[in-house]
Amino acid sequence: MNHTHTPISSNRLVRWLDTIAEFTGNTTAWLTGIMVIIACIVVGLRHLFDIGSIALQESVTYMHAAVFMLGAAYTLKRGGHVRVDIIYRRMSVRKRAWVDALGSLLFTLPLMIFIGWGSWEFVQESWRISEGSTDSGGMGGVYLLKSLLPLMALSVSLQAIAELLRSLLVLMNVTPENEIGAQEESSC
Repeated sequence: MNHTHTPISSNRLVRWLDTIAEFTGNTTAWLTGIMVIIACIVVGLRHLFDIGSIALQESVTYMHAAVFMLGAAYTLKRGGHVRVDIIYRRMSVRKRAWVDALGSLLFTLPLMIFIGWGSWEFVQESWRISEGSTDSGGMGGVYLLKSLLPLMALSVSLQAIAELLRSLLVLMNVTPENEIGAQEESSC
């Protein structure tokens, strides 16, 4: 088995997985803007014209959930999730690589497997009954909203694999283009 191609292939995989996270992050950014506009419309209609729309209100809730669930992988890529930066930023690149690798293996991936596995039947049942809003005049497609749970678990898992591979490349002294040190600078 030729090991000389493994780091290059891993680096390509990391870049490809990063591209997916960037796409979902950019999509989420646009969705956030749309959500703010619709929320302003809901408030304006209610306070200026005394008009309420349950469907519009629910659409803001749907978008809010989508922003958080679809943006989670992008946030992981950018190093935006909670961590003890006082300690982490003082570590060497290799020590940060160890922390990130262990974090992916021991925390992120098991949690995403739990969320994906735990939500699967919940989502299937929602699709089976074509679940809609419990409020009259509300939006249908609650099953689409619930489908974001396993989708989030998948996207964060893929990004956790990218972070794990990136850390392993650092530990193997193969410096990927987007090494851990560069991520810290972009997240500060």
